[in-house]
Amino acid sequence: MTEIVLSRKERAGLLDLIAHTNDARLLRRAYTLLWFDEGDSALEIAEQLQVSRRSVYYWLDRFLERTDRPWVDRVSDADRSGRPVTVQGIIDPLIDAIINTDPRALGYPSTGWTAPLLVRYLADHHQLSASAPSVRLALARLKIDWKRPRHRLALRSDTWRQAQGG
Repeated sequence: MTEIVLSRKERAGLLDLIAHTNDARLLRRAYTLLWFDEGDSALEIAEQLQVSRRSVYYWLDRFLERTDRPWVDRVSDADRSGRPVTVQGIIDPLIDAIINTDPRALGYPSTGWTAPLLVRYLADHHQLSASAPSVRLALARLKIDWKRPRHRLALRSDTWRQAQGG
């Protein structure tokens, strides 16, 4: 069993991390280390956080091995392999630059931008292959919110029944 005794500086760093992080994973790991220091068992911590006991030990070992790194790196998850992000940081400024222009000015037969049309624009003008969900996520990151036009041409007035004698 791995034991941990946090120094005053480490404890203060973890408390500061807890107070200022927006990442739930970092928060869980910081609490794990503090609870370990207070004497809670790995099983108790694992049940509290609904993770495996082995995960608790991994987090503890990783924190103890990374003494030369900043707090966030000591508590953060290990690097993982996998498919790299392809267009996330690339398409945001391109969409932001074009979203307020009329698509007809670029030769598209539409009066407003849609996600599929933005995908087509990125392919035509920037040779980027992006999916419609990637474009929607970029729009959300840019806090661009649009709605399709709702055509309300034939609405009746609130008093239409009275006008009909009803």
